[in-house]
Formats: sequence, C-alpha cells, structure tokens
Amino acid sequence: QVQLVESGGGLVQAGGSLRLSCAASGRTFSSYAMGWFRQAPGKEREFVAAISWSGGSTYYADSVKGRSTISRHNAKNTLYLQMNSLKPEDTAVYYCAAGGSIVALTTKSSNSWGQGTQVTVSS
Repeated sequence: QVQLVESGGGLVQAGGSLRLSCAASGRTFSSYAMGWFRQAPGKEREFVAAISWSGGSTYYADSVKGRSTISRHNAKNTLYLQMNSLKPEDTAVYYCAAGGSIVALTTKSSNSWGQGTQVTVSS
C-alpha cells in the first residue's frame, strides 16, 4: 500500500481556482494509477478524475471536464488536481486514491485513500 496525504483545499469564491496536491509515501507511487474523488455532505463519494501510472492517459467526470486537470510528478511522488472556474456545487471533501487502473478507480476500487482536504466554494 501507499500512504497518501492531500493538501491545498480552502475557501474560494465562485469562478476561482485551486490546486490540490496529494503526497505519496513509498517507492511504488509510479506503479499506481491515481485518482481524485469528492464527497459533499449527505452525498456519496464520487469519482472526479484519474490518471494512468505514466501520466499518459487521463479521464474526467463530466461534472469537472474542461474545468479541471489531473497530473502527476512521479519523481516527486505527488499527484495534482488543478481546478478552475469553481462552482458552489464543487464544495466537498476531496480525496486522492491509488488503484490498479483508471477503470478500477472509476468504480472507486482502491485500497489506499488519503484523509481528504476540504474545498468550499462561495457564491
């Protein structure tokens, strides 16, 4: 397993931007596909975006497509999520997770989750 710690959340006005980071421990980060998820109060955790182990493939939920970019720096063991044009409905706790593939992550299949970082978008 890989240990994950998210950061970069905060309070932002609608239309603003945030960049989330996910720091991974261990030497196996580059062997995992990685994903971002979010959970709003009273709602189920939902898939946001995923990236292959090499960074060569990405996949986004329709709700964030065109506004967000997932990326990774394997030498730094870090995953990122750049979010632009934020909306109040993006308010949630954001989690990163490691998985075997992008497909697996879209089904929330992961044994390694971070503790989450809060994103709040005010209108």
